Amino acid sequence: QVQLVESGGGVVQAGGSLRLSCATSSRIFSVYDMAWYRQAPGNQREWVASISTDSDTDYPDSMKGRFTISRDNAKSTVYLQMNGLKPEDTARYYCNNAVPRYQWPWGQGTQVTVSS
Repeated sequence: QVQLVESGGGVVQAGGSLRLSCATSSRIFSVYDMAWYRQAPGNQREWVASISTDSDTDYPDSMKGRFTISRDNAKSTVYLQMNGLKPEDTARYYCNNAVPRYQWPWGQGTQVTVSS
């Protein structure tokens, strides 16, 4: 089982930036499409960004231009650079395999809180 450890969250003011990291225990990380998700209290988990094995990226329209996903295969780590943060971005952020049927047990996530 691949383990996922997210970090980098915190409390920032609206307009601020954060860089999240997700370290995985996978030894074949480079073969997986990866994604970031988030979940706010009372809401379902939602997709935030994804990156393919070829480093092609995709985002929901609401996050395009503000969020950037990247990966370092040598470190088995995926990143999420978040700029222009808004209070509605407040949530717990998670990473996982981008393909639902291949997803591993979820990590603890990292909390992002954006104050207005």
